[in-house]
Order: sequence, then structure tokens, then C-alpha cells
Amino acid sequence: MGKLNLDQLQTFAQVIKQGSFSGAGATLGLTQPAVSLQIRQLERSLNVKLIERVAKRIRPTAAGAVLLGHRHRINSAVDEALSDMANHASNIMGNVILGTGATACIHLLPPILRELKHSYPMLTVGVRTGNTDDMVRAVEENRLDIALVTLPASGRNVLITPILQDEFVAIFPAADPSLPMTFSPDALSAYPFVVFESGSSTRLLIDDWFRQAGSSNNPIMELGSIEAIKEMVSAGLGFSIVPRMALAGNTENPGIIQRSLSPSLERTLGIALRQDKPLTKGLQKVINRLNNLQR
Repeated sequence: MGKLNLDQLQTFAQVIKQGSFSGAGATLGLTQPAVSLQIRQLERSLNVKLIERVAKRIRPTAAGAVLLGHRHRINSAVDEALSDMANHASNIMGNVILGTGATACIHLLPPILRELKHSYPMLTVGVRTGNTDDMVRAVEENRLDIALVTLPASGRNVLITPILQDEFVAIFPAADPSLPMTFSPDALSAYPFVVFESGSSTRLLIDDWFRQAGSSNNPIMELGSIEAIKEMVSAGLGFSIVPRMALAGNTENPGIIQRSLSPSLERTLGIALRQDKPLTKGLQKVINRLNNLQR
């Protein structure tokens, strides 16, 4: 069984409606031989006889009548598809799946997603959280349209574009405000450390910061949630090193104070996108908004 050719289907319908090949040709702007050829090709493709002549009149066979019954539904489906494509061509709509880390999801994305929803109500942006390696792999496999990851990162056929520098700070319980304003790795090694879980990009950056200074840290807790880390520090159970963005608008947790690091420690966030990813209008709007984060 071959494929159904829509042009041939319309020609067949006109032959039945006009009652002749010549009448269908006049309506469609085709010659009679061209109409006959299309009918033969359609019958050959479907492997059935569609037209019969009875008393010099053309009428559909049983199979032809069934096909005509389907034609109205086929035309409706095609019209609906064309209408949807026209909407996509003229409007910002569709679905975009964005991957990001938990900290950026909580403290960076909400205003961006709110702005996109307000500006483009027909565009849906879904969010998935995970570590950088997993998100780059998901972009490679096209399970994510785009990801916001911590550099360094790399992937097969994935373009990584840096967009944002985020400084790290040390946080302590506010109960001890007499702490110095700046801490070195050696000075911090004397304090109990509440740290990100092993294997995360953030943890690797922090461990490397201590290692380059020839110092060690003393983790007493390894947690996967930035909010859990802040709560443990606020409770007086130790200090931590977190991205500054995690403290934006920290009025909800007055039990924390922050101190600068020396030498400074920063992470770079970047966009991960497949090099061959088709850029729909919706995806382009998400990329543009993320690029606006540069500062």
C-alpha cells in the first residue's frame, strides 16, 4: 500500500463531482490526459479501482466511495495543520524545555520565566534541574532544548556560550557579627564546613579553590540543596561557600551574614545548545532573554 497523494485525491473528488475527466480538468486547470494520469497513479498507489463507468456515466466504486468519505476528514485535518503552522509562523508559541541547576532555578530564572509568560502567553517554558554533566548530555540527546550550565563544560555537537559571572561568598551565622570581612582558604579551614554534595560543579570549584591555596576543608555536612545549606548555617551549625546569587533578597533569612573570599572565587554560567538545533521563534526568545543576563 503506497502513500496517499493529496493532489491526486482532490483530482479524484473533482472527477466524481463533475462527472467527467474533462470537466475535472477544466475546474483544476489540467488537461484531460493529466487528470487520467493522476487517477491511474492514485489507483496504482492504493491498489484498488476507484472509478467505474455505468451507462456512460462515471461513478465511484465501493472503494472510491469509502475514500471520498475520508476526504472530508482529511481536508479538515490538513486545514487545521496549516492553520497551526500559520500561527507558529506569525506568533511566538510552542514548548521549550530548559535545564538548569537548582540555585539558578530558584534565584535566577523566576523573573525571566515570568517575563516570558507575560510577553508570550502562547509560549510554554518547562524547566528541568540537574548537574552540569547530566544537562549537557540531555542537550546532546535532544531531551533538553537548551541548558544553563556551570563552566567548564563540553559535549559532542554542543555549543557552550558563556553569559554570566557569579561570585562566591562565605556565609556564617549572623550570631557572630565580629567575623573579619574577608576570609582566605587557610582562615576558613578552622571552621566546620556545610558544603554542596560531592560531584556537583559547584563543589568541584570550591574544592579546587582550597586545593590551589594548599589548604583543606572540613565538611561536616554535604547537602544537595542550597536552601538546606543556608538553613544549616543559619542554625549555627557551620559556615558555607555559596554563589552570591543565592543570597539575593536574603531578607527571608536574616540569620546569615556573608563575607568576601580572598583570593576571589567565581563561576561562569553558560548556555548549552546543540549546534544543529533548529531555532524556533520561541527558543530564540528564551536564548535572547538568557543572553541579557550578561553583566
